[in-house]
Amino acid sequence: MSEAALARRALALLDLTDLADDATEQGARDLCRRAVSGPVPVAAVCLWPRFVATAREALGSSTVRIATVVNFPDGDTPIAPVIRETEAALEAGADEIDLVLPWRAVLAGQATAAGAMIRNISMRCEGKLLKVILETGEYPDLDKVREASELAIAAGADFIKTSTGKTPRSASIPAARLMLGVIAAAGRPIGLKPSGGIRTLADAKSYLDLADAMMGPDWVTPGTFRFGASGLYTALLDAIGGTASDTPRGSY
Repeated sequence: MSEAALARRALALLDLTDLADDATEQGARDLCRRAVSGPVPVAAVCLWPRFVATAREALGSSTVRIATVVNFPDGDTPIAPVIRETEAALEAGADEIDLVLPWRAVLAGQATAAGAMIRNISMRCEGKLLKVILETGEYPDLDKVREASELAIAAGADFIKTSTGKTPRSASIPAARLMLGVIAAAGRPIGLKPSGGIRTLADAKSYLDLADAMMGPDWVTPGTFRFGASGLYTALLDAIGGTASDTPRGSY
């Protein structure tokens, strides 16, 4: 596969993300414009809950989905506010919820409480997509990554995601390899979202090669695999050989 073809493949799997602390409504509109104006549309935009309605208006009938984050970034919010935040985001038009696992609770042996949060959010995401962010870079070893992956899937996750991108250590090939192994044994369709620190075409290729090798060459689709990134978008456009079009593709 040529670099341009590989970049097109990765671009269609991208959750184009703006979760900066100083994110603005105009920034959300710009994100949506970029999402639909590249050589192929990205899979989704991922932004703060307060911008979901803005994104819904901007994207209109586009195929680009709207993802937002809850219990983000620390994973320490009590369950009731997380439920309210989720319900408000879904009402505003979110298609996908990226929930931060209460990972500190899991590391402290409080898996029951963490599972209860996932189940409560999963119940409210019927017909939508629930991605559970494990924050794998903060775990002491891969055994804990396995424990968190199995917990998230058992509690109702549709995807498991490596990282928030807000910690010093984010996505890694060893964590992704282990997570894919858990997914393969899950007994139902589960997706993987490597996120955080993925900035180059070479980074994207390493994760795609891993998924192809472990899951088969036809497994990776936007329904089973996403990249969570912001800077990767420009790298992919450069590899394809052009910049974003002035004319968005689809509704904007």
